[in-house]
Amino acid sequence: MSGREGGKKKPLKAPKKQNKELDDDELAFKQKQKEDQKALDAMKAKAAGKGPLGGTGIKKSGKK
Repeated sequence: MSGREGGKKKPLKAPKKQNKELDDDELAFKQKQKEDQKALDAMKAKAAGKGPLGGTGIKKSGKK
């Protein structure tokens, strides 16, 4: 085939990220994010056990 070959081209590899040293502020921020995520997951699990809110069902018009 000529220069127009079909198929998916492989993406270029990105350079590996350097392991940077984390200071105290970054460590505290990451710890806070983990705690927030755990709290969010706990709330999701608690809310999953309950049914839908409201419970009014299908609203009907006043006409009969």
